[in-house]
Amino acid sequence: MYQKKAVFTIGLLAVNVAVFFFLVFQGRTEDPIFMIEHGAMLTPLVEQGEYYRMISSIFLHFDFSHLMNNMLSLGLLGWQLELTLGKIKYVIIYLCSGIAGNLLSMIVDIRTGEYAVSAGASGAIFGIIGALLYIAVRNHGRIGRISGRGLAWMAVFTLYYGFTSTGVDNYAHIGGLVCGFILAICLYWKKDREYGSFSYR
Repeated sequence: MYQKKAVFTIGLLAVNVAVFFFLVFQGRTEDPIFMIEHGAMLTPLVEQGEYYRMISSIFLHFDFSHLMNNMLSLGLLGWQLELTLGKIKYVIIYLCSGIAGNLLSMIVDIRTGEYAVSAGASGAIFGIIGALLYIAVRNHGRIGRISGRGLAWMAVFTLYYGFTSTGVDNYAHIGGLVCGFILAICLYWKKDREYGSFSYR
């Protein structure tokens, strides 16, 4: 039986893994200075006009476990969202959520005056979670094999873990989650199979 493939999700997985191993062979990905030199997020540099960091940082990871945790989530959740929404809408949500996560993180940095080097795809992945949550709500709590309740618990648990741990960019997660949910409202139209036609009255 033919099964559709989420080609953009596969592509994003490949790019993230390729970038990580390319940087591993260049230096230490756990070194903040090295990561800054290769596009990691740092608020003062973005304020100086290095806006590309809002995107480049989405494709960087600090170590192998960081990469694998994000790629497992991307593979499972991104696959489902891409097949549901289509390639273009999926990529819009992924990139915009990653940028929104970085933007909220930057705003909080400016307000608190505490700056940290950040990188990772988790803001974009939380955008996928937010989009799937909305679609699940529109489809009576499920989307494919994924339940809305399971997604909600995943988001809550991950956010709780982040706020009770150190070195986690929680505001990037929140920004991505909210952005993905809002974009799904704009981009997802549920097809009504029972009433697919219309008639004039």
